[in-house]
This record gives sequence, C-alpha cells and structure tokens, in this order.
Amino acid sequence: MNPAQKPSPVLPFAMLVLTLILAALDQTILSTALPVMARELPGHWPLAWVFSAYLLAATVVIVLYGRLADVLGKKRMLLLAIGLFLVGSLACGASQDLQQLVVARALQGAGGGGLMTLTMLTVPDLFPPEQRGRYQGLLGAAYGVSTMFGPLLGGTLVEHLSWHWAFWLNVPLAALAWGVLAWTLPSSQAFGDASASREPRARIDWLGAALLTVTLVSLLLATQRGQLHLHERLSLWVLLALGAAFTLAFLWRQHRAAHPLLPLSLFAKPAYAAVSFIGFATGVALYAAVVFLPQYLQIGLHLSPTGSAWHLLPLMAGVTVAAVASGKRLRAQTPAALLARTACVLMLLSFGLIVSTLHWLPQAPLALSASLLPLGLGLGLLFPVITVVAQRVSPVQHMGIATAAPIMLRSLGGAAGVALLAALLAHLMAEQLTATHTLAHGDAVTAAMGHGLQSVFGWAASVALLALLACGWLAPMRAEAKPEADALRQAA
Repeated sequence: MNPAQKPSPVLPFAMLVLTLILAALDQTILSTALPVMARELPGHWPLAWVFSAYLLAATVVIVLYGRLADVLGKKRMLLLAIGLFLVGSLACGASQDLQQLVVARALQGAGGGGLMTLTMLTVPDLFPPEQRGRYQGLLGAAYGVSTMFGPLLGGTLVEHLSWHWAFWLNVPLAALAWGVLAWTLPSSQAFGDASASREPRARIDWLGAALLTVTLVSLLLATQRGQLHLHERLSLWVLLALGAAFTLAFLWRQHRAAHPLLPLSLFAKPAYAAVSFIGFATGVALYAAVVFLPQYLQIGLHLSPTGSAWHLLPLMAGVTVAAVASGKRLRAQTPAALLARTACVLMLLSFGLIVSTLHWLPQAPLALSASLLPLGLGLGLLFPVITVVAQRVSPVQHMGIATAAPIMLRSLGGAAGVALLAALLAHLMAEQLTATHTLAHGDAVTAAMGHGLQSVFGWAASVALLALLACGWLAPMRAEAKPEADALRQAA
C-alpha cells in the first residue's frame, strides 16, 4: 500500500499512549494504597507480594513478547497483552483476599509487560523513519510521568473511592484501547518497508524462554527476598547461585539454538550493547529517586505520602519536556551520542545536587525537589534515544526482540538497583544510629537516613558515570544513520 493512502496514525498512536500509561501507572499506583489494602484484605501472605507479583510477571514476559512479535506479528501480540491486562485488572479489583490479589496481579503483569514493549515496537508501523524519534519521545514522556503520578493517583482513589478503583479504572480504558487498535492498527509491517514483514516459518526457542524465566525469577526474588519472607532454604546466596547458573545455561542455549530467543549477535554491535547498558542505568536512576526520596520526605521530614509525591513534580516535568525535545532532535538528525552524553551529564549533576542538599540543607524539601529537575531532563532525553538506536542498528527480522531487551534490562536495573541500594542504606543507617545514640530518636533517624542517602545517590551517580562512558560506543551511529537518511532524501 502507498504510504499516502494509509489512514491517519493519530488515533492508534493515542491508544498506544493510553496503554503505556496504564502499564506504567500499575507499577507504582499501589504504593500509597497498600496500608488500606492491608487492613481490608484477609490473608497471611506478605503484602510485598502484591508489588512483586506484577514486577516478576511483567519483567519475565518482556523478551518473550518481543520475540513473539517478530514471529507472529505485533498487532496480534499487542491485542493479547491488552486483553490479559484487562482481565487481570478485573480480577484484581474483585479479589477478596491477599492470595487472590497476588495471583491476579501476576496475570495483570503478564499483560502489562507486553504493553511496555509492544507500544514502542508498533511505532514503526505507523510513522516513517524520519518521524519515529518524535513519537518515541512522546511515549517516553508518557511512561516517565505515569510512573511518578502513580502514588498520587493511588492515594486520591483510596481517599475518595476505594482501593478497588486503582484496578477497575483500567477496565474501560483498556477495553477502549483494544477496540480502537483492533480496528485502526495496520498489519505488522514497518511503514513504507515491504521487507519488514515478520519472520517466515521461524520457531520459538521455548527452552531458552524457560531458562530466561528461571534466571529472571531467581534474580528478582533475590532482590526482593527481605520483603517477601521466603523459606529459609531459599537464601540470598541460593537465589544468586541459581540466577548465575541459569544465566550461563541461557547464554549457552542462545549460542547453540537455530532460532534463539535473544540473538547474542545483537550485542556484538557496540551501539546496541551501549543502549542496553544505558537502559539498565536508567532503571537504577529512576527508581532510586522515586523510591528513596519519598521515604526520606515521609520518614525524615514527616511529610504526608501525597505531599511527598508532589515533591516529585520537577522530575515529572523534566521527563516530559526532555522526552519530547529528544524526539524532535532525533528527527533533526542530532547524533544520538550527543543526546545521550548530555543526558548522562544531567543525571550526574542531579545526583551531585541531591548529595549536596542532603549534606548542607537536609531539612529543605524544596531544595531536594529542585535537585530532581536535571535527573528528569536526563531520563527524558534517554528514553527515546534507547528505543530509536536499538531499532536502527538491529535487523528487521529481530526488531521485536531488539526493542524488548533494553526495556527488560531497565526493569531489572530498577529492581536490582533499589534492592542493593536499600541494603546499603540499612547498613549505613544502623552504623550512624549507633554512633549518634545521644540524639532524640526522631532526629537520629533523620540524620542517619540523610547520611546514608548521600552514599546511596553517590553509587547511583557511579552507574550514571558508567553510562556516560558507554555513550562513546554510540559514535558510529552517525555513519550508520547516513544510508537511511540518503535513502529518505532520494525517495523525496
């Protein structure tokens, strides 16, 4: 079909934004609703499983959705993911005890993990190459803002309605998105590229999928072990050993498989390896700010949960503005390496400001809030860069899995980074409280948390520094983009 005869992509793109917002909100919307849910729901399972079930399911399925999209088509898998998310949301809202809610959250996560991948992956079906950066930027802005608005929305729903509406709100919106996308979304073929059809007669590496699932579950359980009250036989070292062993088995399988789930040849390209690590780093940076600063504002400075959520506003604003600007700069052929370096420098600046504020102005929440603006700008710049570069350097037949892997690593970076930094914070706080036992208890906790968070954000800055070094591998992107740009000019 001639691209000029294609229907307007605005409506299906709006539905892609809606589905991504729903998936992102459900990662954080329960943080302010959990105390009420703990009072109202019977059951003896740890409440942390409500979060972890979604995280585990969503992270495990990301790569599988990417590969299935390559083989079966993006539209089919996107509609399946929305359907699972819708059914899971209904089941969550109707849950009568914690056990039912945990199982329903896992089902919801199995759909939500696909939404995070497939929305990014569907953009090439709607827009020509020179416009994709702009729309990937809009998706990145929607993801970042929705993740941070989750706690505020959750608190509002619990206060004025009930916790059930944190899930039931998804149902009509997901149903609307499913219907509109089923009607308007084109078949899975990249805009103007007849060679972009899905792989013919390719098979799914189900053994590789099983090995990756066990790997991710082991590693994620290791990061959440302290909250989930696992059996003593599943110690931290046992889970880490299982994760390491199955990681090696998965890599061996991918090297030998005729149709690997995650082709290792993708990582042989320096630019792809770089954006994969940068994706991991964005997970660490985003969740370090979203998790630890509200804790400090609530525990140390005695702000309300809603009040602490409002102090994340500069982070939200930075992500929104920078993601849109990044998409425009990519469309204007600004080198991806330049945008990524700028983003990493902004992240380093933000972490430096946060550490300085905690040291010199620990009782000034507005100063901490302002320190988040450069971090939001940096994350916003990186969100579209990661997706656009991953898609640009990857073979068409591997577009789905190439898009999915950095998203999986971002989720894994967030979970693993927060767990390790939380363990560091607990250790440093214990040492500080022992040394300052003469202070009043509240003052001692505030001082100890402020002292510990300086080290926490110092380590987060070190991850951002490594991401800055990885940006050097993006330099060849200018040469790789030139043939595509030349082709577009010739077509024009």
